[in-house]
Amino acid sequence: MHRQYILSLISVLLISSIISQSSIPPGSFSITRIHYNGGGDWYADPSSLPNLLEYLSSQTSLVVDPIEKRAKIGDDIFYESSYLYLTGHGNISFSDIESQILREHLLNGAFLHADDNFGMDKSFRREMAKVFPEKDWVEIPPDHDLFTIYKQFPNGLPKVHEHDNNRPQALGLFEDDRLLVLYTFESDLGDGWEDTGVHNDPYEIRLAALEMGTNIVLFTLSR
Repeated sequence: MHRQYILSLISVLLISSIISQSSIPPGSFSITRIHYNGGGDWYADPSSLPNLLEYLSSQTSLVVDPIEKRAKIGDDIFYESSYLYLTGHGNISFSDIESQILREHLLNGAFLHADDNFGMDKSFRREMAKVFPEKDWVEIPPDHDLFTIYKQFPNGLPKVHEHDNNRPQALGLFEDDRLLVLYTFESDLGDGWEDTGVHNDPYEIRLAALEMGTNIVLFTLSR
């Protein structure tokens, strides 16, 4: 009887999982967090992407998969993902093979948003120089569509946390006119997306971060 009960319970859980997954329409917008090597906390700000996805679902007409995906560079999920996200506080390291795979995936149409968390800047710039050695970071000006497509940001990126007291910058790597990589430097949007009690940021700061995140998503999808 005990064994039969366990088997029945497993069946119910499997059916519930299938129903839950099938309720997400095919083609729904999703975000995949990159699980990189090097020792940095690639999993930082765990509530950030779910909160951004919830905001996108409630405030726009996008059909959204509310569950953040996670993948190592070269995984099946990685290749299936067109919107990639990377953050963390420590060291980031890409192997030569990972650098080539990431390069090809981005050139083939994918997009990467890297969000500066305190401590990742030096290693991130170093690793991206391996991915695109021929490209230089370009600062995206406040009059760019990135800052106007959903909400107006006349001064560019909002400042969420101080870090090294530098001004926030939206830095891009482009292929012709197409933005391949957006690096939100000294802004820390991810901290602003987190649950209210994590950093105790004022409502206005959190809202600005979510609105800017929405701008980035809608701009990327409009390309």
